[in-house]
Amino acid sequence: MSDQLDLDLDNFTHPAVSKLNGAMWFHELNDGCFPGQSFGLKIDKILHHEKSEFQDILIFQSSTFGNVLVLNGIIQCTEKDEFSYQELITHVPIMSHPYPKRVLVIGGGDCGVVRELVKHLGKGVDDITMVEIDKKVIELSVKYLPEMAKFHDHPRVKIEIADGFQFLQNLSGLDESHKFDVIITDSSDPEGPAEEFFQVNYFNLLKDAVKQDGIVIMQSSENIWLNLTYLSSLKEKAAQVFSNVEYCQCYMPSYTSGQLGLIVATMDTSKNLTRPLRTLSRDTEGKMFKYYSAAVHEAAFVLPTWADRALRETS
Repeated sequence: MSDQLDLDLDNFTHPAVSKLNGAMWFHELNDGCFPGQSFGLKIDKILHHEKSEFQDILIFQSSTFGNVLVLNGIIQCTEKDEFSYQELITHVPIMSHPYPKRVLVIGGGDCGVVRELVKHLGKGVDDITMVEIDKKVIELSVKYLPEMAKFHDHPRVKIEIADGFQFLQNLSGLDESHKFDVIITDSSDPEGPAEEFFQVNYFNLLKDAVKQDGIVIMQSSENIWLNLTYLSSLKEKAAQVFSNVEYCQCYMPSYTSGQLGLIVATMDTSKNLTRPLRTLSRDTEGKMFKYYSAAVHEAAFVLPTWADRALRETS
């Protein structure tokens, strides 16, 4: 475990960090998730590096994107653009549900989703639970990403340090009144501890834990430009379990290819997930959000023709 003060930068090594023309650079190299391409950021300072019980954690200050959290060599968030992903994955399901009282977050150790959910306390949301397997991610986010993690100790937020998959398994047999209205899976990409979140069995666990009219959402790991075949397969897995499945995307310059997709699903076939059920005035939207709006909600589901056709074929 090393912070900036402890690091010997002259001898610091990391598979994703290299020196180019006298400067340190981070490059996201992952042939499993992003074959044949890379995203790079110039490093001003290495802030922290350690291998926790579950994963490799790297945090650095970049020249242009602020502080950056990297897990297993893959960027999870940057201070510059994190709000686009955090807002879309949170507010699409919340604004699509008439009474999203009980909300469960699986993953999300940077606490960005929690920050967004707190905006809805007293305005539809009553109860927030977050389940994160790696306590170190929370602790380091509090230290190095304080704007994201500022509500980690909010009195209305319950944080469980546990395996999200196991947590859902333990909920098996809940009666309808104790199930969740919205479940948000904010996992890392399907490697290591997050791999099981991208299988049919996980969608079954979500279905068992969410109310009949509830909504689930998860990051898809891919976007239409990277691996449309995988994305179609993931949507098909969701459709094996849920009756109503949609895909939307947000702009994220720090994610490889500049976009990230989300799978949204419910058993309620009367819901049109592509349009918010509840809306706010433009003035209120401007005060609450930096990325999300009712118009952005709808636009996020509009895909180019070839991608829309491929994903509709799996519905």
